[in-house]
Amino acid sequence: MRKPAAILLASASLVVATAAHAAPDVVVSIKPIHSLVASVMQGVAEPTLIVDGAASPHTYSMKPSNAKAVADADIVFWVGPTMEAFLDKPLDALGGKAMVVALGDAPGLEKLTFREGGPFEAHDDGDEQGEGHDHVTEEAHHDDHGHDAHEAHAHEGHSHEGFDTHLWLDPENAKAMVKEIEARLVAADPANVAIYTRNTLALLKRIDALDVEIAATVAPVKNKPFIVFHDAYQYFEHHYGVKVAGSITVSPETAPGAERLKEIKAKIAGLGATCVFAEPQFTPKLINVVTEGTRAKSGVLDPEGATLKAGPDLYFELMRTIATSLNDCLGKDS
Repeated sequence: MRKPAAILLASASLVVATAAHAAPDVVVSIKPIHSLVASVMQGVAEPTLIVDGAASPHTYSMKPSNAKAVADADIVFWVGPTMEAFLDKPLDALGGKAMVVALGDAPGLEKLTFREGGPFEAHDDGDEQGEGHDHVTEEAHHDDHGHDAHEAHAHEGHSHEGFDTHLWLDPENAKAMVKEIEARLVAADPANVAIYTRNTLALLKRIDALDVEIAATVAPVKNKPFIVFHDAYQYFEHHYGVKVAGSITVSPETAPGAERLKEIKAKIAGLGATCVFAEPQFTPKLINVVTEGTRAKSGVLDPEGATLKAGPDLYFELMRTIATSLNDCLGKDS
């Protein structure tokens, strides 16, 4: 049976209207920020994730499917070239087609510089950094094309990237990134502003509740020092008051030398009974080397969600898993 012309015309109009209000094609680099973007976009569209599965952004190589996704994107969210070095050149090649958003430049972030010396291996980034928790707070500056001016400089030499980029491990930083994500999505897709706004408000409240929960989880063990595989946790440490006593390496793609392992083993022996945490993406053999002959226990921490399913809930699972792992290992009787 043939449809009346009026119905056909109405259907055609609906198709045109739908196409006119199509959601932007969004690509996100890594799981933790993909989770935040996916939460803000719920009910509109699903963003594409580049570093999926158990892969690590520290050692990742772009696949042809990743390159196509980036080339077709309207918006690309990433932390920045220090965290996702594999994306630096592909994003340069976009030639301004996509809005590229470096969430490492989001307004309101509290940034901590790399730690060096003693239990924290020197980080060769071309800058002179001191020990301890040095703070860097930067505001984003955006040009007329939606690219960060700060990011444009980053592509030239990365000399400003003297901060730890695992920013999401501080929930206040996660909230700052969520607000930036919302602002960029609203600018690109004003037709869905009501959904983005509603999702953002719900997400911020959910992060606040998570913050209270995690503080309670780690409270019994916050004064017990521990050793991590690489120095990725200082935002978590700084926010919750837990005590990272050292890291086996700063850059997980670079294996520590014999002297470094000897130094960390001595640190562990000096601490007595403690915990040494591996990461799921990297070999646990080094953990065995530094704990052999000591009273140290071992566990696993996953700062990037390698073992977790990508999606809106991943950020919350990631943070809870870190807190629970600390409590489980450090809370054991010595």
